[in-house]
Amino acid sequence: MDKQNPGAACAESRPPFTGTTPDVLIIGGGPAGSTAATLLAERGHDVVMVEKSQHPRFHIGESLLPMNMPLFDRLGVRTDIERIGITKYGVEFVSPWHEHTSDLTFAEAMDKSFPYSMHVRRSEFDELLFRHAEKRGARCFEGQRVTHVDMHAGKGGDERATVRIKGDDGVDTEWRPRFVIDASGRDTLLANQLGIKQRNPDHSSAALFGHFTGAWRGAGRREGNISIFWFDHGWFWYIPLRDGTVSVGAVASPVYFKTRKSDPSSFLMETIALVPKLAERLKDARMVEPATATGNFSYNSAYCRGERFAMIGDAFAFVDPMFSSGVYLAMNSAFECSTAVDHWLRGEAKQAEKAFRRFERVIVHGPKMFSWFIYRITSPAIRKIFMQPSNVWRMQEAVVSILAGDLFRNTPIGPRLLGFKFIYYCSCLSLLPQAIKTWAWRRRNHREALASADAGSTD
Repeated sequence: MDKQNPGAACAESRPPFTGTTPDVLIIGGGPAGSTAATLLAERGHDVVMVEKSQHPRFHIGESLLPMNMPLFDRLGVRTDIERIGITKYGVEFVSPWHEHTSDLTFAEAMDKSFPYSMHVRRSEFDELLFRHAEKRGARCFEGQRVTHVDMHAGKGGDERATVRIKGDDGVDTEWRPRFVIDASGRDTLLANQLGIKQRNPDHSSAALFGHFTGAWRGAGRREGNISIFWFDHGWFWYIPLRDGTVSVGAVASPVYFKTRKSDPSSFLMETIALVPKLAERLKDARMVEPATATGNFSYNSAYCRGERFAMIGDAFAFVDPMFSSGVYLAMNSAFECSTAVDHWLRGEAKQAEKAFRRFERVIVHGPKMFSWFIYRITSPAIRKIFMQPSNVWRMQEAVVSILAGDLFRNTPIGPRLLGFKFIYYCSCLSLLPQAIKTWAWRRRNHREALASADAGSTD
């Protein structure tokens, strides 16, 4: 028996479920969907998970947070994840306005129990979690795209939803689950269908990225650390992977990317050339495949649950990937949602409502905490603080705790975060001309990006 997962043996020993009326249907087979499928299947529910693609499939977002590790323990996959990943002990900040670099390690957080995380190839990582859910008893289908969900299609008073799906083979199927979990990621299937998706009014960005071989790597424990490079238009990530490649991506305003006059790979190299310290690390490197561009418009939804449905992970909200929060927030929301759905399926109305309310608080709180930093990451004041960190009143430890994902426990980061914000605003006053210039530049780019997006949606 799996000691970390007492429900695993039961899931593996019971007869397989059949039929088209499962307890739960999960839309999307990424980290959020696979986590929810595993947890609910282990609790004895008939779970169907449908994924539009075939695993393994490419996905960006290779960097994980230390607080992912206890989630892997609870799922029983930590050893498997460590086998395919490279250990990340911290983050390095590199600024063109400073001669030195600045390192923050996760061991400096307020709670020293989570000193590392991993970088993974998402194609391997996502497939591992998907197959794990299958082993735990979920019925998992690939190449199946959900086309419509009807929450009020109950027949004969059975109060089931109707989910229509089209397979890669062209065959249409219909499922009638008791509950639907939308883990469709940035497809935001239910949010779009319900008209509740809201573009973030404060932030927008886009990304252009590629993978390189022969790139510089750190020595020893620093080999797997993520590096963040600031430049005039935004920032770069630099993520070493286990297979020897490095993921490099530029995140900037969509307005900057509209200046592109060459193919994406050439434009990525042109942008890298704007960052001499990054270009130096890539001087002997070769891009192993064409660069990819993606819009990273931040968004959220008006609500995350309703009658017989809930939305988790990026299906509910997406924030800029600055601090590698995406996978952790997605998986953590799946844990919270699964607890509530388990109570709901068992008819435990009072416990279910309490758990759903906690789920609502958690899924809103996580992006909000990261967003405060993300919206200000290009400001001169935040650069100054990160490049010259100080642990007065343990404020640095509190910030590292947030960057590690320690948002939902009782770690006393709140008062120290307020102190950090006070220092930030004081620093803004000391750099007032630069701060105003940066704020105005960011707002102008954001307005232009929104106007461009609105114009495109009406074409």
